Amino acid sequence: MKVAIVGASGAVGQEFLRVLAEREFPIDELLLFGSPRSAGSKYTFRGKEIEVKLLQHNDDFKGVDIAFTSAGAGTSKEFAETITKYGAVMIDNSSAFRMDEDVPLVVPECNAADALVRPRGIIANPNCTTIMMVVTLQPIEKISHIRRIHVSSYQSASGAGAAAMAELQQQYQDIVEGNPVTVKKFPYQLAYNVIPQIDVFQDNGYTKEEMKMFNETRKIMHSDVCCSAMCVRVSSLRAHSESVWVETERPVSVEEAQAALAAAPGVTLLDDPSHLVYPMPLDTAGKDDVFVGRVRKDLANECGLTYWLSGDQIRKGAALNAVQIAEYLIKV
Repeated sequence: MKVAIVGASGAVGQEFLRVLAEREFPIDELLLFGSPRSAGSKYTFRGKEIEVKLLQHNDDFKGVDIAFTSAGAGTSKEFAETITKYGAVMIDNSSAFRMDEDVPLVVPECNAADALVRPRGIIANPNCTTIMMVVTLQPIEKISHIRRIHVSSYQSASGAGAAAMAELQQQYQDIVEGNPVTVKKFPYQLAYNVIPQIDVFQDNGYTKEEMKMFNETRKIMHSDVCCSAMCVRVSSLRAHSESVWVETERPVSVEEAQAALAAAPGVTLLDDPSHLVYPMPLDTAGKDDVFVGRVRKDLANECGLTYWLSGDQIRKGAALNAVQIAEYLIKV
């Protein structure tokens, strides 16, 4: 098994290295690729030092079985043909191909078999907020079809990459030391603040991030469900959270929903309000599962349920989901 990571120096690329090692993914040879800025960097994987190669249009991907790419949509589009030319399966973490009809969009807990039909040799990894939400929707969908979703996300700095995480930490330091606050990765200061914008605004007033949740959820779940989202950047460092309201075809009891969520793959139920037990980013960062709590009936809709979730955006929201896709492919 020959594996490549494109964008090895980024936050998700580094998480790929950790996840592949932790899960003992079968690798005989690992190749790392990056931009001119990161080429020449060295990282240790399973006791062996590997140098990052410059990503180029050449034959470096000859013999590669699986290529995990996380270097941005522009890079993915430019190098897709180079990466897949000799038969490598490209599991892409960018938004480049997610809504292309001939590219499967996969969350293994929901639609793993879609990964088997990939005419272009590309499988798309969904948006992080979508991944975590659909993992929790799937067990409810099995009880009763979900007609509508309303969701508000609370997205950490990690969603904007390693530099954004460093900027948030720098902002707090700037404030403590009385220095001008560094603002480069976000439209405004994030420290001690929340920003009700992630990605650019569309003509309908929603952001691109919010429309991803609408479109990607329908594709992954093969559903006509409508999802209305409000995506907000908050000043936590790592792990996203979401408030989710679902409307099902028939009323679903809290007990039914809790039992289904507790039994679902990739989900951990943490739901004991009487003892203040519910998921929080401080606890879910670095964990594989999506954690769910505060499951209750929607007071405004007899067919509605509402709940809270939290999960690590860099793991399940990115690297882990991609590795799980690869694990599925080598098992079937």
